[in-house]
Amino acid sequence: MKRYKAVPEWWFVSILIVTIAATVFACEYYNEQLQLPWWGVLLACAIAIFFTLPIGIITAITNQTPGLNIITEYIIGYIYPGYPVANMCFKVYGYISMTQAITFLQDFKLGHYMKIPPRIMFMAQVVGTLIAAIVYLTTAWWLMETIPDICQDTSSVWTCPSDTVFYDASVIWGLIGPRRIFGDQGTYATINWFFLGGAIAPLLVWLAVRAFPRQEWIRLINMPVLIGATGMMPPATAVNYTSWIIAGFFSGFVVYRYKPEWWQRHNYVLSGALDAGLAFMGVLLYLCLGLEDISINWWGNNLDGCPLASCPTAKGVYAPGCPIPF
Repeated sequence: MKRYKAVPEWWFVSILIVTIAATVFACEYYNEQLQLPWWGVLLACAIAIFFTLPIGIITAITNQTPGLNIITEYIIGYIYPGYPVANMCFKVYGYISMTQAITFLQDFKLGHYMKIPPRIMFMAQVVGTLIAAIVYLTTAWWLMETIPDICQDTSSVWTCPSDTVFYDASVIWGLIGPRRIFGDQGTYATINWFFLGGAIAPLLVWLAVRAFPRQEWIRLINMPVLIGATGMMPPATAVNYTSWIIAGFFSGFVVYRYKPEWWQRHNYVLSGALDAGLAFMGVLLYLCLGLEDISINWWGNNLDGCPLASCPTAKGVYAPGCPIPF
């Protein structure tokens, strides 16, 4: 790779300056629509730049990329409440920019392994980004103009569930604001202590390694993965989380305990096998049961075995088969 010319640093700096300037101009010129002031753009860019290195290190080591979506929504929701569109824009500029940077680095790493010249990789990224942006915008514009009731409940197919989640987040974090939920005006202020817990969790593992140097398995504990992995899970009952812990953690621990050499060689294969098994099982269940509208009622999907979990809890509200709350 040393035979190829490296990408000049000023190429990256130039694109960074141009894109930030264009973003500030867009937010100021269309401020009535985007609602985000110029200082919000600069703050979002600063957050993305600051977190790219530590999250890039976590991604390189663990192949897991923690997201900044909640942090960015939380910050701008506190600083600039009452503006849902500004909250969405801030999340895009602060969170998606960092995610795209990590993806850019992953492509460069793959290109390095494949012995592709860095300048060709750089130009492929730039051209691909421009083409993707134009295609995405054109497609979205065409869909909104041609499909009636798109992203509405009245539409039979085009209900846009992901966009609905994005919109709901803007209302919760932007319009209502985290202060009314997780601040002094809300009822969930104690949840903020988990930010401190997540910050000191890796330090506790480091102290445990120093206190018990002979216990090699402690070095394998990666708190960013353990804490952030739950964010990749689908909304499910608690039994799904316990099944994941049993199948993933204990199987890996047993293999490492009794077959350390096999674990060092095939740990990624084991992880891929577990993911592939889940995917194949999902397809198999759909083909065998889903197509025939057959459902299975068992302890794994029975609301954690609690038949009263769906009963109302408000005083005076009654539902058939449920006790009356007092």
